[in-house]
Amino acid sequence: MSTHDEFRELIEAYALGSLDSADRAVIEAHLASGCAECAKALQEARWLVSQLAHLAPTAEPSDMLKGRLLQTVRAEAAGGPARQQEARGAAIPWWLWAGVAALLLFSVYSAWNEQRLRNAVATLQQQAEAQRAERLMLEEQLRAAKLQAHEAMIWMDPKSVKIMLPPKDPKMPQLEAMWHPELGLCVRGWKVPSPGDNRVLQLWLIPKKAGGKPMPSVTFWPDASGTFSAMVENPPDAMSATQALAVTEEPIGGSQQPTSAPMWVGGVS
Repeated sequence: MSTHDEFRELIEAYALGSLDSADRAVIEAHLASGCAECAKALQEARWLVSQLAHLAPTAEPSDMLKGRLLQTVRAEAAGGPARQQEARGAAIPWWLWAGVAALLLFSVYSAWNEQRLRNAVATLQQQAEAQRAERLMLEEQLRAAKLQAHEAMIWMDPKSVKIMLPPKDPKMPQLEAMWHPELGLCVRGWKVPSPGDNRVLQLWLIPKKAGGKPMPSVTFWPDASGTFSAMVENPPDAMSATQALAVTEEPIGGSQQPTSAPMWVGGVS
């Protein structure tokens, strides 16, 4: 039996007014969907009912028509709720509801799991950054400790030669250097004024050779108290070939040629 045949039986009972509220809602919803065939069947059923209502008392419908109508009404009254429930169940099967629920649950779980993974990755990144910063700090502390130990060896070794660097300006403090033939050169000072903005102090090695150009070396800055200690592990020239040490004020980053007059100069013995 087709869907229209099922609704046609409901339509005939609907035209007679014998449907309960549930079946009436079903047929009205179907008619509202725009089914032309069922709408036409409703018009025919209503016409038939109207004709029966206006017949004379002596003009009763035939036994066959009355039997058909009564049979239709009884069948619809007895089977309407069950058929309605069956239609509803067939419209949305239980397994489809289960599938929708499973899909919804899977979507919620996927979103939660994705957020959990993101949080875990962010935590690992933070831990990695913290470990990296700690490692860099330890490496810097180790480098500073090695540098201090190296400077201490230069200053304490009997082979080192001490070089005094008096200032050109009498108001400035004197610098001193210690040069070891194998360990290198170290210069230090106290209460040294900070250089100007974007300026640094730079050490130069003045060669004994006539016409030789000053050789640039390490750059440095005094701290807040004016103290500094600068070391050159591998001076660019041997102490025996160096006439003097000089310190100038240069642009930040240093220079390949002096751009200002020496502020400190000390002869190398």
